Amino acid sequence: MSVRLDTPIQYLKGVGPKLGDTLRKRGISTIGDLLHWYPKGYEDQRAARSIASLQPGQFVSLKAKIKGVRQMNMGRSHRKMYDVVLMDGTGVITCKYFRSPYRGYFDQFKDFDTVRVSGKVSDYRGRIQFSHPSIEIIDENEPEQNRLIPLYTETEGLRPAKVKQLVAKALELALNEEEYLKTQVPPKNADFKIANQPVYLDPLPEWMKKKYQLIGLAEALKGVHQPAIERADEFIEFRSSAHRRLIFDEFFQLELQLALKRSGMQKAAGPSMQPKENLVNACVGGLGFKLTQAQNRAFKEIKTDMLKPHPMHRMVQGDVGCGKTMVALMSASFAIENGYQVALMVPTEILAEQHFKSAKNLLQPLGVRVEFLSGAQKASEKSLVLEKIESGSCDLIVGTHALIQEKVFYKNLGLVIIDEQHRFGVEQRRKLKGKGCDPHFLVMTATPIPRTLAMTVYGDLDVTIIDELPKGRKPILTRVTSESKRDKVYGFMRDQIKNGRQAYVVFPLVEESEKIELKNATDEYEGLKAKYPDIRFGLLHGKMRVDEKDQIMNQFRQRELDVLVATTVIEVGVDVPNANMMIVEHSERFGLSQLHQLRGRVGRGEHKSYCVLVLGYAVSEESRERAMVMEQTGDGFKVAEADLELRGPGEFLGARQSGLPGFRLANIVRDAQILSLARNAAFELVNKDPQLTQIQHIALKVWRENHQGSLIG
Repeated sequence: MSVRLDTPIQYLKGVGPKLGDTLRKRGISTIGDLLHWYPKGYEDQRAARSIASLQPGQFVSLKAKIKGVRQMNMGRSHRKMYDVVLMDGTGVITCKYFRSPYRGYFDQFKDFDTVRVSGKVSDYRGRIQFSHPSIEIIDENEPEQNRLIPLYTETEGLRPAKVKQLVAKALELALNEEEYLKTQVPPKNADFKIANQPVYLDPLPEWMKKKYQLIGLAEALKGVHQPAIERADEFIEFRSSAHRRLIFDEFFQLELQLALKRSGMQKAAGPSMQPKENLVNACVGGLGFKLTQAQNRAFKEIKTDMLKPHPMHRMVQGDVGCGKTMVALMSASFAIENGYQVALMVPTEILAEQHFKSAKNLLQPLGVRVEFLSGAQKASEKSLVLEKIESGSCDLIVGTHALIQEKVFYKNLGLVIIDEQHRFGVEQRRKLKGKGCDPHFLVMTATPIPRTLAMTVYGDLDVTIIDELPKGRKPILTRVTSESKRDKVYGFMRDQIKNGRQAYVVFPLVEESEKIELKNATDEYEGLKAKYPDIRFGLLHGKMRVDEKDQIMNQFRQRELDVLVATTVIEVGVDVPNANMMIVEHSERFGLSQLHQLRGRVGRGEHKSYCVLVLGYAVSEESRERAMVMEQTGDGFKVAEADLELRGPGEFLGARQSGLPGFRLANIVRDAQILSLARNAAFELVNKDPQLTQIQHIALKVWRENHQGSLIG
């Protein structure tokens, strides 16, 4: 049979049934999949290195011998940590593993085995070490060579040498097929059959490759797997022309989908509105304070969008406390005065209740009918609200996920507002939007989203940034400390309470976990009550009933409680101006943006406010450095940039919730410039040929059809 890149992997020479199963488990089902299994890095063998010569921050390869393998339990949990100790004639270094790459990985190493270790050198308390390096047993007499070796992710049952062998064979087939396809004349008619087209013809048109200085696909694949030693530094830093082309492809695939989606939005007919602002003016007039210039600018942009013939798709970003909720209520008032219903969906019961009360207090006296809907409501109460929504006898509906249930039917939904956008999945947003006939769509987030991330996840949305805080907001003094100084921290908190203030103490867990050895809110609440009997403590977490949460929050607002012990359920929506101190236990367990959100619960009143981040025992230097970012800046956008760089986009937003695609090679922080070019190229293409029917774009259309599964919806 003829072998093509869409040929099943088992037909590649050297792949038997067992190896074929192993590869398929890795997501490698075809020869083409194998070629897109890119090296995670490169082993630089241009110069022999010794342990004594190593410096922190280097990505190196060296030949050494196994001195020993140690296995240690991590506290009371069942997890294990491993040390592989290496030696050469100049010194000793430890390879630290907090998990095993695969079962039996460490059993292969015997004392005095000769190995080649490749990885990044780090510094831990003044001593150099490797963290999760690649270790391969080699012949003691293996000569040093002037070469650059691609490194692939360790997989049980598949040694690196075998991967290189299979890739070399696949590359040979790829280059042959590429040469063959260059001789094929594309069909001249527009009604070509996708299924009959060649699968791996270079999808990018010549004009795009020329404009953005991109090499061909076959050349890029060959380069990334078989790097040229004379350009070693470019490959090691992932900035070779081969990397540039493949990274561009990954970004372009996503940006093309966003561009096509945006094009479709602009063709849809949105709710018809007139520039009526009587209700908006009455709403603002009842505040008792002036809006910031940034708030006025944000509403103006929203109003301009809502007056257009197609639906608005806009995201409002702003730091904690910048006044996004007021902008949302102004937008809701504008839609309501135009005769439409508005749905405001938020992620937690506490935040939903707070938004409902705010909207009711401000808008109900102006004649706006405001209702609340949540999954925790009694059946009779919920049924009554559903009837009002369907009949159109309510104007603004505030709620949680309950707003997208099948039984919810809107009379005339004209505007959808989603608060804390990153908490909702793509499918949930789609369902709520589908409740109306292409309503206007406004999303808000207090998690500042770096521009590069916004271009990937929210690239189909226009962005408004509220970059001004209301007058009177005081900076929050933030300090990072250790477990050993915990008593001193709580002593300071006690002093604040004696002066009439209140505090939050946040834990990462609700109850004790057998898997993770961390303090938990329930046990620590009891411990703090016993240790400080003169302080009134309350406990708040997500597993409590709604009425229990409301009771605790009301007691805290009314100053009947001094300290609220909580989980991250208070991350958003809690506003108690008298609370001026936040203590976050095991702060290494939180992302920087989450810590910034928590910190934003204080600093809302006239009193000087404090945030203390308590690190657990034996945290890494990386965790300590990450926490120090919080000491250095109170700017949410700077915190978000650092968080994105340290944790990566998946963890930053939560990959499953964000709709973020899993890039194999691209990195939105490192490759921000390529991302911007790919976005420009995608939007330029859609403007030129939105249906991709021109002959020069046929291969691109085929490519897009074959990659639909990996694009966001």
